[in-house]
Amino acid sequence: MHESEIITALKEGDKNALGTVYDRYGAALYGVVLRIVQSPEVAEEVVQDAFVKIFRNIGSFDENKGKFYTWAINIARNTAIDATRTSDFRNRQKTDQFDFVVYSHTHPSTSTSVETIGLREIVQKLDEKHRKVIDLAYFQGYTQTEIEQEMNIPIGTVKTRLRLAIKELRKAF
Repeated sequence: MHESEIITALKEGDKNALGTVYDRYGAALYGVVLRIVQSPEVAEEVVQDAFVKIFRNIGSFDENKGKFYTWAINIARNTAIDATRTSDFRNRQKTDQFDFVVYSHTHPSTSTSVETIGLREIVQKLDEKHRKVIDLAYFQGYTQTEIEQEMNIPIGTVKTRLRLAIKELRKAF
């Protein structure tokens, strides 16, 4: 099934198409979410929430504005960031012990999902200042305000660098 067919099926409310999307992109979304929430259990919940949002909001997806994969990753990333802002998450972080997942057969590897699509290699080719904002925003889950504070640069500069970096990444894809 081609991506455009999947999108059409999703827009028609076909739940089987959502399964196809999960099969294709679930590992990558899980990897992005896990890097942000740092908990396999929370990551599973967030990815499930992200797929519900994808299904409910497919009508807002515009193929002329970008790729479906990028749109889906942004939904997952934003859902993960939202999850880290809840009091339940903060309380869980205070009380849970950190389990460091080195390798698991039941969960996709976070590095594999990003490496499989070649994103890391392409990001490494970016100018240093663009590479840093992409790393902070997309791989570490920082908000633009947090990037501003981390890099000690104005928010406008953060937004410009992100926009230019994404523009370069689009050319590479």
